[in-house]
Amino acid sequence: MKATRKIGLLVALISSVSMLGGCTAPILASQGAPVQAPPGSAEKYFSDWPAEADPATVGRRIANNWVARNFDFQINSFHRWIIYPEICVWYGALEIADLSKDESLKQQLIGKFDQFLTPEGARRLSPRAHVDYRITGVVPLEIYMLNNEQKYLDLGRDYADKQWATTTPDGITTEARYWADDLYMLPVLQVQAYRATKDLKYLDRVSMTMVAYLDKLQQPSGLFLHSPDSPFYWGRGNGWVAAGMAEVLSVLPPEHPNYARIMKSYKLMMAGLLKYQSADGLWLQLIEQPDFWPETSGSAMFAFAMVEGVKRGWLDANTYGPAARKAWLGLVQYVDSAANIKEVVVGTNKASNEVGPDLEVQKKFYFDRPRRTGDLHGQAPMLWTAAALLR
Repeated sequence: MKATRKIGLLVALISSVSMLGGCTAPILASQGAPVQAPPGSAEKYFSDWPAEADPATVGRRIANNWVARNFDFQINSFHRWIIYPEICVWYGALEIADLSKDESLKQQLIGKFDQFLTPEGARRLSPRAHVDYRITGVVPLEIYMLNNEQKYLDLGRDYADKQWATTTPDGITTEARYWADDLYMLPVLQVQAYRATKDLKYLDRVSMTMVAYLDKLQQPSGLFLHSPDSPFYWGRGNGWVAAGMAEVLSVLPPEHPNYARIMKSYKLMMAGLLKYQSADGLWLQLIEQPDFWPETSGSAMFAFAMVEGVKRGWLDANTYGPAARKAWLGLVQYVDSAANIKEVVVGTNKASNEVGPDLEVQKKFYFDRPRRTGDLHGQAPMLWTAAALLR
């Protein structure tokens, strides 16, 4: 089933035939939505990697790093359940295993999940109606698309449908918080449910929700404030949005009534990000503050969104291809010998909640946030980007 997601060679072949025949018809994307042949050659920016930057190699190293880890609930008594960063990295690792045809890695990743199919293991799956826990369904849906076993579909689809069990009058799940983070957590589960079932209700849900969030949160710059009372462009907060829009657009057909609105916001955001990219390829902890430090998790999310855009023809390859390549080459310099990425900011509440309304004090709060090596918030988008480069 996952073979339909591998578009690289197919797109190149069909594009060549179409050009020879004078045809400019849309090419079908790997995940269901039609895309146009890229206006510039994407491949020249996403090939001939130095050995240390080869996406398959980097991806497998980080995926195996995840296989070897304990769950957070095993080492942190504060957590009882699987947590969303684990799901995010697992999702990327499964994609890497499939795209790199690493059967051993794939089976280890599936085996790591199977303990949660037992009555005892299921107690580690949160029953809470919260976006950070509903996202758990992404992994069994991905496994189903790899092995076609119904039990994984049933579990994953249950998460997606329960998320919409109660809605506001406008049809949006009551789990919506209108935080920037939600624009990945909510969409990716519904997108995965669509990929696994091809049921159009998931596209309608996710696109309607995304439009509502974009209308409320996106700024004229294309970027997203951490909150109105913490008016800074926090890197990872924006990264969640960028990655979420790329996921939605990968499956949403251009004729869908919400497609044009989401694509407009995506392109506006990518243009806004482009001018803030640093010379080393990364973006900063506060994107617009030049005295801040490079932060890897947000940067990897932006790289993922740009690679997807260039490869799918949403973005001009000759403008965004070099930026995406520079981002990946910059990011791999932060991956250590144990496949842990460095300079990942810890979880960060909006500054107003932590230090009050003074903006200079807020800015210092963001600057002083601790940084970790190997935090899953950074590991996950490195895997997504590697997978996007391999597709």
